[in-house]
Amino acid sequence: MTFRYDFAPTPFGDALAVFSDDGLVRFDLSEADDPSVPWLLEGVARQLREVPESAPGAADELVPLLSDYFDGRPVRFDEEVRLDWRLVDGFPRAALQVICTIPWGQTLSYGEVAVLAGHPGAARAVGSACRLTPFSIIVPVHRVVRSDGSPGHYGAHPERKRFLLDLESGS
Repeated sequence: MTFRYDFAPTPFGDALAVFSDDGLVRFDLSEADDPSVPWLLEGVARQLREVPESAPGAADELVPLLSDYFDGRPVRFDEEVRLDWRLVDGFPRAALQVICTIPWGQTLSYGEVAVLAGHPGAARAVGSACRLTPFSIIVPVHRVVRSDGSPGHYGAHPERKRFLLDLESGS
């Protein structure tokens, strides 16, 4: 199995896209001003037990989908891009796969996702799955909100979640 990486532009900066022979294995929004720094790959390399190789152009299929998405056109990434789920399993994977089905511009609560994933009462575990997703934006965890309808957090960037929710609502 070979792993390769490229970067894809987003309004939040370049995102790290890591691919396996089976599809997109990780999509991370950078926390750094310079996303090309090697430390960004350290966590991915630990999880994969292999350092991905630089592959400029590997994200070329993903870039127009991201552009469409950020231009306000509904995109269901999981239907357009092969996802390699190797970095997540069990309940977190089930929760993330339920989240993939939340339609553009709609939301579900953490508790509702837990029920649909087969574990009523596991709302906190859904929150953890959202926080640890290997597929930022690609799996629309921003569409999962608190039971009172408030957005909640999006990692350390609640403003990104608000941006994505506003984008999808046409605000």
